[in-house]
Amino acid sequence: MATSVPAYQYQNGTAVPIWLNKGDNAWQMIAATLVGLQSMPGLVILYGSIVKKKWAVNSAFMALYAFAAVIICWVTWAYKMSFGDKLLPFWGKAGPALGQSYLIAQAGLPETTQYHKNGSIETSEQTQFYPMASMVWFQCVFAAITLILLAGSLLGRMNIRAWMMFVPLWLTFSYTVGAFSLWGGGFLYHWGVADYSGGYVIHLSSGIAGFTAAYWVGPRTLSDRERFPPNNVLLMLAGAGLLWLGWAGFNGGDPYAANIDASLAVLNTNVCAATSLLVWTCLDVIFFKKPSVIGAVQGMITGLVCITPAAGLIQGWAAIVLGIMSGSVPWFTMMIVHKRSSLLQQVDDTLGVFHTHAVAGFMGGILTGIFAQPELCNLFLPVTNSQGGIYGGKAGGVQVGKQIAGGLFIIGWNIVVTSIICNVIKFVIPLRMSEEDLMIGDDAVHGEEAYALWGDGEKYDKTKHGGGSNSDDTLHHYATDINKTSSGATQVV
Repeated sequence: MATSVPAYQYQNGTAVPIWLNKGDNAWQMIAATLVGLQSMPGLVILYGSIVKKKWAVNSAFMALYAFAAVIICWVTWAYKMSFGDKLLPFWGKAGPALGQSYLIAQAGLPETTQYHKNGSIETSEQTQFYPMASMVWFQCVFAAITLILLAGSLLGRMNIRAWMMFVPLWLTFSYTVGAFSLWGGGFLYHWGVADYSGGYVIHLSSGIAGFTAAYWVGPRTLSDRERFPPNNVLLMLAGAGLLWLGWAGFNGGDPYAANIDASLAVLNTNVCAATSLLVWTCLDVIFFKKPSVIGAVQGMITGLVCITPAAGLIQGWAAIVLGIMSGSVPWFTMMIVHKRSSLLQQVDDTLGVFHTHAVAGFMGGILTGIFAQPELCNLFLPVTNSQGGIYGGKAGGVQVGKQIAGGLFIIGWNIVVTSIICNVIKFVIPLRMSEEDLMIGDDAVHGEEAYALWGDGEKYDKTKHGGGSNSDDTLHHYATDINKTSSGATQVV
C-alpha cells in the first residue's frame, strides 16, 4: 500500500522549496494583511466618520481609491524603484514585479550588502525565507497607507480627479525615494540611519507632504474650517481600533521574520501607544476639563507613529518614555503652537497630520538615536556596533546626528517634490473643488450621500430632521421648483 504524504509536507514539488520557512511566510502574509486592514477598512472608516457628514463619502473614497491605485502602480513599476537594483544612491531602477519566475524565487533585497571601508563584507544581503511575492505584497500595503495618511491633510476640498493624478505621481517620485534610501539599500541605509518600520519613510514623509499639498490645494470653506464636527464618533473609534491592532503587523512584520525582534516590537508598540493615549487624555482633562475622544485617538496615533522607527531597537522602559513624549509634544504643537503660528494657521491641514505624523515621526526618529539598545541594534541594523546616545561612546552621539540628518533629507525632498507635483497637476486640472461643490459636498462630487436622513421627496422639516448647528452646519431642503433639480437627495443652500 502506497504511503500518503500530507500536501504541506510534500517536498518533491516546487511549492515548498528547501529555503521556505512556513512560519516566517505565514507571519509575513498575516502582517501584510493586518497592515492592509489598517487602510481598508480602518482608515476608510475613520476618515468617513471623523469628517462632517457632507464629506463622509468623499473622504472614505479618497482612501479607497489610493489603496487600489497604489497596488497597481506598485507591482507595475514602483516596487523595484524602492527595493530593486540601484539606479542612484537614493533610487532604484523601475520595473515590473509581476513575472512568475521573479515572484516565486526567494525574497531578497539586492542592494543591502553592507561593506567595511576596506571592502570586506560587514553585513550580508538581506534574504528572507519566503518567496518574493510575500515581500512585494508586504511592502505594497506600507506604500498604500502612506498615501492614505497623506490624504488626511486634504479632506473636505481637494478635487477628486486631481487626487487621482496625485497618488501615482507622489508614489513614484517621493515614496520610492524614501523607501530605497532608508530600507532598500540606499545611501541612508548604508550610512546607518535607523528607521525600524517607517517613522521617516511613512509618517514623516506623509506628514510633510500632506502639509505641503494642503498649502497648494488651499483651505476648506470658512464654515467648514470654523466647525467640522465628526458625523459618527463611535464608528470613528472602530476605524481607530483597526488602526491600533493592525500596527502589530506594521511593526511586527518589519524584521521580515517571525523572530524575537518581532515579538519585542509588537509589545513596545502597544506599550507606547497606550502611554501616549493616556498622557494626551490627561492633558485634555487638565487644560480643557474634559477628556476628548478625538483627542484620545490622536494620542493613540502619535504613540503608534513615535514608536515606529524604534519599535524593535529599544527596551520596554524606553517605550514608555517615548509614549510620554508622543502624548505631550504633539499635543503641545497642536493645541498651543498651532494656534499661535501664522504659518500653521494659514495652511488648512484637515486632520492635523503634520502634528500627528510629521512631528511625532521626526521625534520618534531622534529618540531612536538616543535610546537604541546596542544588542537590539545588532539584531536589525546593517551597521554593526550601532547604539543610542545614552549608551555612550562616539557611536552613540553619531547615531543621534545620523537620525537628524536622515529626517531632514526626507523633509526637504518631500517639500520640493510635493510642490512640483501639485503645480504640474494644477496645469491640467484644478487642485481644489469649485465653490459650489464645496458648499454641497458628497452629493455634488459623487452623487451619493453617506446617510439617508429622510425619505425621497419628503419636505425638510426642522422639527423632525434637525437643523442649524446641530445639523452639520448646513440647512437642507428639497427642490420644489420643477425648473431646478439636484443630482442627489438633497441640495445645500
